[in-house]
Amino acid sequence: MKEINIIGREEEKHLLTSIVVNAKASLVAVYGRRRIGKTYLIRNCLKKHIAFEYSGIHNVETAVQLTSYCKALAAQLNNNIALPDVADWFTAFELTARLLQKKMRRKKAVLFLDEFPWMQTPKSNFLAAFEQFWNTWASKQNNLAVVLCGSAASWMIQNVVRNKGGLHNRITHKIALQPFTLYETEAFLKSRNVLLNRYQIVQLYMAFGGVPHYLEQAVPGLSAAQIIDKTCFTKNGFLYNEFADLYKALFDSADRHFKVIRALAAKPMGLSRNEIIKICKLQSGGSTSTLLEELAASGFITPYVPIGKKSKDSIYKLTDEYSLFYLKFMEANRSGSKGTWVRLSDTPTWKSWSGLAFESICMKHIPAIKKALGITGIYSETAIWKSKGNSSKDAAQIDLVISRRDNCINLCEIKFYENKFTIDKKYAAALQQKKNIFQQETKTRKHLFITLISTMGLQLNEHSIGLIDQQLTLDDLFVPWQKEG
Repeated sequence: MKEINIIGREEEKHLLTSIVVNAKASLVAVYGRRRIGKTYLIRNCLKKHIAFEYSGIHNVETAVQLTSYCKALAAQLNNNIALPDVADWFTAFELTARLLQKKMRRKKAVLFLDEFPWMQTPKSNFLAAFEQFWNTWASKQNNLAVVLCGSAASWMIQNVVRNKGGLHNRITHKIALQPFTLYETEAFLKSRNVLLNRYQIVQLYMAFGGVPHYLEQAVPGLSAAQIIDKTCFTKNGFLYNEFADLYKALFDSADRHFKVIRALAAKPMGLSRNEIIKICKLQSGGSTSTLLEELAASGFITPYVPIGKKSKDSIYKLTDEYSLFYLKFMEANRSGSKGTWVRLSDTPTWKSWSGLAFESICMKHIPAIKKALGITGIYSETAIWKSKGNSSKDAAQIDLVISRRDNCINLCEIKFYENKFTIDKKYAAALQQKKNIFQQETKTRKHLFITLISTMGLQLNEHSIGLIDQQLTLDDLFVPWQKEG
């Protein structure tokens, strides 16, 4: 099969192309946050096989959805000849099966239902009708693949992947599409002739994350600051009004989601579930658990389990770069005037914030960090760590802890600097103190390595020699790795 011109997504491309060559029916679930490139990936991988494609319409009545669906059937499967009106989804899927038969005679046909969650309107019985369609007919068609896609990741997981009814254990393949890594981001920008160095790319990533549709706003000849300024701070910029639209498109009642996002944005080190409930005035029950699961499944927040704790003690952090950037800088600077970000990016506030943003990026690139350390094949667990000490003397925090099965632990310090990072006498003493406090409080017998992850590397001097065991630079994050899930 001819190579598809899609940046990255190697595992996903292989999976999608495999379903059109196997000799059995496939039911594929593809989900991920808005603008991540799901539809683009499916269309480009399967374009020669898609017999019928329909995209659900957001927030319309069942009758409108059915009418639109049948018009698409007529246009794509019935030579533009109008079809009779249908009263329900059971009839619509019976019609779909009948019309698909002709397309399946010569080659594998793909039925692609995009924005699948939006097709499930109140009291429509849509999901029940689809379950019957799959179980009684589609699953028996060896020359058919059905691809279900949705941006409402939590809905897709609960109602499709983990369905306890007619679709229980029916999914044959699933793709949870993630944002681009730094490696993929660099390749994507290069494919568009946007030739920025890696320090500039990281600055862009801090505002856009690895969301392809956001990164498409980058144009050749501009610096990262200029691209961000044009896209985020001018009134006709693509991301100027994206924040509210982003959450409202994914969640039916987005107000509670906004509260949690804002609370986490105000606490860069994260909050526990109980702290979120207290700050956001939420109920302590299943509804809050569902809310947190929805935000995590959509890639906005990430739970981290502290060392020595259990999953119920998880600390939640806001890890969506655009949301963090919007709440920190964009919301308070809505003048829409050109040059706003060029000015803001040279302030102490940004310099302080960029350090935290770089820490978050490193947490998303832990496989790259492990690869650089040569421990990819060693089982390890990662966490953040904060000491129990209340006094400033005893307080200590470690940005990233990698606890390894070979009886070693990497205590990672993460620094975002424009030049090489220099360790002075005071900072060297602070690092040694962190190491000592960690050893005392955790009572670990594992060997401890102090590992520095910085943008441009370490300036060797009398304070760093013998203290820093390993150092990683920005280049170590720009590597490919095998993804999970």
